[in-house]
Amino acid sequence: MAFKSQTDRLPIIPADAKKHNVTCHYCIVGCGYHAYSWPVNKQGGTDPANNVFGVDLAKQQAAETDVWYAPAMYNIVQQNGEDVHIVIKPDHECEVNSGLGSVRGARMGETRFSRARGTQQQRLTTPMVWRYGQMQPTTWEDSLDLVARVTAAVIKKQGEDGLFVSVFDHGGSAGGYENTWGTGKLYFESMKIKNIRIHNRPAYNSEVHATRDMGVGELNNCYEDAELADTLVSVGNNPLETQTNYFLNHWIPNLRGTSMDKKKEQLPDEPHDSARIIFVDPRRTVSVNAAEAEAGSDKVMHLAINSGTDMVLFNAWLTYIAEQGWTDKDFIAKSTSGFDDAVTKNKTTLEEAAEITGLTVDQIKQSAAWIAEPKDGGKRRRTMFAYEKGLIWGNDNYRTNAALVNVALATGNVGREGGGCVRMGGHQEGYVRPSDAHVGKPAPYVDKLLIEGKGGVHHIWACDHYKTTLNAHEFNRVYKKRTDLVKDAMNGVPYGDKEALVNAIVAAIDAGGLFSVDVDIIPTKIGAASHVWLPATESGEMNLTSMNGERRMRLVERYMDPPGVAKPDCMIAAGIAQNLERVLREMGDAKYADQFKGYDWKTEEDAFMDGYNKNAKGGEFVTYDRLRAMGNNGFQEPATAFEGDKIVGTKRLYTDGKFGTKDGKATFLETKWRGLQAPGKEEQKKNNKYLINNGRANLIWQSAFLDQENDFIMDRWPYPFIEMSPDDMKELSLGNGDLVEIYNESGSTQAIVYPTPTARKGETFMLFGFPTGAVGNVINGGTNELILPNYKQTWGNIRKISDAPENVKHMTYKSKEYSAT
Repeated sequence: MAFKSQTDRLPIIPADAKKHNVTCHYCIVGCGYHAYSWPVNKQGGTDPANNVFGVDLAKQQAAETDVWYAPAMYNIVQQNGEDVHIVIKPDHECEVNSGLGSVRGARMGETRFSRARGTQQQRLTTPMVWRYGQMQPTTWEDSLDLVARVTAAVIKKQGEDGLFVSVFDHGGSAGGYENTWGTGKLYFESMKIKNIRIHNRPAYNSEVHATRDMGVGELNNCYEDAELADTLVSVGNNPLETQTNYFLNHWIPNLRGTSMDKKKEQLPDEPHDSARIIFVDPRRTVSVNAAEAEAGSDKVMHLAINSGTDMVLFNAWLTYIAEQGWTDKDFIAKSTSGFDDAVTKNKTTLEEAAEITGLTVDQIKQSAAWIAEPKDGGKRRRTMFAYEKGLIWGNDNYRTNAALVNVALATGNVGREGGGCVRMGGHQEGYVRPSDAHVGKPAPYVDKLLIEGKGGVHHIWACDHYKTTLNAHEFNRVYKKRTDLVKDAMNGVPYGDKEALVNAIVAAIDAGGLFSVDVDIIPTKIGAASHVWLPATESGEMNLTSMNGERRMRLVERYMDPPGVAKPDCMIAAGIAQNLERVLREMGDAKYADQFKGYDWKTEEDAFMDGYNKNAKGGEFVTYDRLRAMGNNGFQEPATAFEGDKIVGTKRLYTDGKFGTKDGKATFLETKWRGLQAPGKEEQKKNNKYLINNGRANLIWQSAFLDQENDFIMDRWPYPFIEMSPDDMKELSLGNGDLVEIYNESGSTQAIVYPTPTARKGETFMLFGFPTGAVGNVINGGTNELILPNYKQTWGNIRKISDAPENVKHMTYKSKEYSAT
């Protein structure tokens, strides 16, 4: 049956409840919340003096009152070993969300670890090691000693290239400046690890190499620009589902025309109207529908291109805009280089673009006009370009990214109000590390090397390749085979004989095995193959800093105890470093051991001061106390000063027309069309019938890492969905919710069918990274020359496994689109 909350009443927050600043840790938007906590044997009253809101709660409150919280915002957690009530509710004063809460963030309360209420009991609470044929609990001292001994032994035999690392590079729940510094200092300063990859791609590289090479940082505007723009351009991005409150609180007011006063105040010398919006996406997303419902269909353009042809469209825009004289000539002359060359080399006629993209000539012309045709009186149009994984993980992604930035630069829409060419983002950012120059460019294709049998030790930090890599079917098969060799060796030695145990592990590694260490908050799919689990904390169980998609930095204050003896990742990294120093000294290598000094942190704040405060641009102005005082609005990075008890930040980048290149000029790039560029994609398309587009959904976040044991989520999606055209369903004799297999030359996976009338025949959309059906199994191993994955252009065949399973028969299959009426 459908999920039902069992909470029938909520306690009143007393007037003296503790109040902590909280930034939602799920997506990059970073909505502001407050966590209120108070003793479990106490509650407030209806009298204004007896509740935190200071109002008479005996009276009916207004419909959209701030004096309200849902069961999803409530739980009982521990502080200093004592049970306390907790309510985590949206902050109406936060400029990011203005009191809005998404289906993810507004459930932070009920998704905290709680023994009293039985939530998140899958959390890791103590270190675990493989012994007696299964994972068994142990101490931090014992687990880190084993990790250090095996790691040091392998490095001595294979060099540092024998250590492979998978690590987050983001903020939010599993990152932040504290933790990226801890891991970065360990692997890039104390060691020079080359075989390292990032949580969602198989190499250590940027998802946006091109924009950075052009001198344009990818988070260059502010959320307010979405309210000031004349035109919004959304590429490969579904903002209603994946950046929900950014879309609702900043895009929708502009589309409705309710941000007109702000436009008139900040841009008084220009004609204004509600914004137009262009979506570039093969799929009609719910964001397209929402925009039509709120703005009217005459102000919404959906360019349903052929999958992977974005670059051709952008080159056609550049060509046509240049021909029409709609470029910002003054900006181009003063602040850029290479414009004429780029226009010549990237020249694409409207007819050529129409043939390749599947659009009409009129659609391309009209969209270009919406982007760049001057307004009444000759004022330049303000256009904000926003892109995400549909571009980033799409075809020929480096050049496609560059082609879009070319258009933004040509129209002068970087560094001005209502402009920007920005990625929308997944997680928050929280990245400060020592130089990674030694990794090289292109970076090593780590997953491929692991499949080939390279490396001896693998340290994993909050990653799950089994669900979120390409060529996943083969990776999973080989990884299990290699780690099982080590498990078999460990089974043959008494665990207490540490020297014999390490020798047995190293011998198994010499025979092709792999020793795996998994640092995470829960047992994961890849963790099932590991030999050591190290339990980490998440946001709210430690003090954690990060920045959102407009570079807004805040401090999430620790408001509860972590489960068991779990530690922040930075402190785990420090523990590994300290144990490596000790073990290396025991081995007689004092010089190498000295490289692991400097980890004597007592708290995560020590790691922050060692990392961000000393190394980030403007970091010298930023401390925990100053961030606390700034509250949930924080400041926008980089910091430039500390004045009047406030950190002074940077609202928009490049307002001075100077960019991140040696000469300060943004560089246009050549972006000529090369077809489906990743190896194997053309063959896969020819050999398989259906496009298996894939991505995120509103209810699920990322790889469903905390959702797997959550009844609310798993009741809605026991299996990943695959959206299909009713015509395709009829052809395959499929009904709503039927279980199907998606398969091709790379592997196979499964999903349940969700009828979607707006889906084009032959084109499907599947949930990415879901535990009961990983789409990565059918994504081939081809990457671009910078080892960036092409997850989006995947083709497979579909066949029925069974009628709708019992656990999906309660589900609704109504359209996900909504009406404004």
